[in-house]
Amino acid sequence: MANLAALQEFKAKIDVEIENYFDRVIKETEKIDKDISGALKHSKKIILSGGKRARGAFMYYGYLAAGGTELKRMLKTSVSIELVHLFLLVHDDIIDQDSKRHGVITTHEYYKKIGKNFLRNKNPEHFGVSMGIIVGDMLGAMGNQIIFESGFNSDLVIKALTKLQKIISMTVIGESEDVHIENRGKATVDEILRMYEHKTAKYTFEGPLHLGAILGGKDNKKFLEHLSGYAIPAGIAFQIQDDILGVFGSEKKTGKPAGSDIRQGKYTILVAKAYERADKAQKKALEGILGKPEISKGEIEIFQQIIKDTGSYDYAKKLSKELVLKAKRELSKLRIKPEAGDFLNDIADYMIEREL
Repeated sequence: MANLAALQEFKAKIDVEIENYFDRVIKETEKIDKDISGALKHSKKIILSGGKRARGAFMYYGYLAAGGTELKRMLKTSVSIELVHLFLLVHDDIIDQDSKRHGVITTHEYYKKIGKNFLRNKNPEHFGVSMGIIVGDMLGAMGNQIIFESGFNSDLVIKALTKLQKIISMTVIGESEDVHIENRGKATVDEILRMYEHKTAKYTFEGPLHLGAILGGKDNKKFLEHLSGYAIPAGIAFQIQDDILGVFGSEKKTGKPAGSDIRQGKYTILVAKAYERADKAQKKALEGILGKPEISKGEIEIFQQIIKDTGSYDYAKKLSKELVLKAKRELSKLRIKPEAGDFLNDIADYMIEREL
């Protein structure tokens, strides 16, 4: 698939930059504090163990779409959004109580394990969470610093950093909505779609595209609005597919335990639509399985079958395809370099075709 090949090619390039960046920072930090340099080593392991680099790619191709020509500089600068992404994931893993990220032990669990082995008369779980918060904050600062030191025109750098803070703030709103929905245990489809827009679409698609366009010197309102017209529906479609993977995906493909979203009690669009259409027996089964810390393979299969039997799975797949078509129509209104247009057009398709 051409869309996957382009993303894989970009990933190979940016991963070299990510590794070089971490190696340099680790070397500098070792002279100051061994504990923090150790945290950076573990962060490097997590980030290089998986991930599509979609946010970095959107930042890069947003720059290309804006007519930017300093491609090597932009590639290095795109590392910034990947570090911001890792910062948010480290905190998200604490919230979701996940033990693995891309098949690697999560930051808070890594330090919890260290706490059990080396700390006396202290709470290792609290130590792990504390270190996870600290490490996440550090990664966020590093992401900002990359843009600050990128070498682009200072006015553009200030605009980009301002935009980055808005991206993070909107992501916080989306995360808050997600936490409230999960703990409330119910939500309408509209409430979930709004949360997807704030937490995923603006952060994964729109934000990076805007950052790239800004650094490319094309931050006029009309251009950014067209990018948003593409990014918001494509981003929501991406999150819907992510939800499908969270219920039906295998650990080998996702890097997270099978049925992780079921275990965590995530109230996704799949769950909302299933509850809406389920009969009494199906609702009882859903309630008994969703959010159960220890679930069997059989219970996961029962949950998956209800999602299919209620038509929730088909509804989600249909909606995501409609959103991608909407995104591609908006993209066609932009006159941008074919390389950027082809990538954005193809990647919209790929994001909803990711394997289970």
